Amino acid sequence: MEKFIKSPLNYVGGKFKLLEQILQQFPSKIDNFVDLFAGGCNVGINITANKIYFNDNLLYLIDLYKTFQNESFEFIINFIEKRIREYNLSLTNEDGYNKLRIVYNNEKNPLDLFTLICYSFNHQIRFNNNHQFNTSFGKDRSSFNDSIKNNLEKFIYKLQNSNVEFCCQSFELFDTTNFGENDLFYCDPPYLITVGSYNDGKRGFKGWTEREEIDLLIFLDKLDEDGVKFALSNVLHHKGLTNDLLNDWLNNNDYKINILDKNYSNASYHLKNRDNNSTVEILVTNY
Repeated sequence: MEKFIKSPLNYVGGKFKLLEQILQQFPSKIDNFVDLFAGGCNVGINITANKIYFNDNLLYLIDLYKTFQNESFEFIINFIEKRIREYNLSLTNEDGYNKLRIVYNNEKNPLDLFTLICYSFNHQIRFNNNHQFNTSFGKDRSSFNDSIKNNLEKFIYKLQNSNVEFCCQSFELFDTTNFGENDLFYCDPPYLITVGSYNDGKRGFKGWTEREEIDLLIFLDKLDEDGVKFALSNVLHHKGLTNDLLNDWLNNNDYKINILDKNYSNASYHLKNRDNNSTVEILVTNY
């Protein structure tokens, strides 16, 4: 995995461990690559393309990435380390974390958000309905460490040396007009049948329900009709549950289904042989 760049954000549902399996299913040459649900950007940051679009509906996340794109690594590190000293941030100082959280919610400085994420519970990014960051402190678990610093440096270098554009809108509003057969849309939406803070509708932003799932499948069908390539990450089965919307869509279309395995131990795995309690994560492509 050392050949891949890892996001400095330990995003819930991030695809770093699956990168090799995902990327080997992508076309060898890509003109425009769209990471439609960018999240931690683990996939898009490892893509070679003439242009890379990162889209996410979380405004403050996009603001953070734009800061990474426009400021030097030295400036960013100096800012973070100054904040750590100023608020005496550590694995145990919850009071300092809460004080910085108040500052961020008043000022919305993107680098304060990143610093908070480093010390938040499970590095989660949550906002309330007033768009106030409200993730609790990650006591004895989360901190800004050498690993995150190293990942951040590589991430910023790739970002600043690639043709990258950031977008902030709901996926169905993304303009697909000027994309064609040499382009690729990658979609890693919230998963309908798994539980996560990113799809519970409690982040102060749009949640994920059956309506959004249906709209995404329609969006992908439209891409296919227009001759544009897409790849969709999703979970078909999880702990006895089946994503019926996804399953019916797959049965009604001739798209390719690739089974992904985080343990790299199931090369001969087939849908019909699955255990009822297993999690079946797939990559669907129209090419």
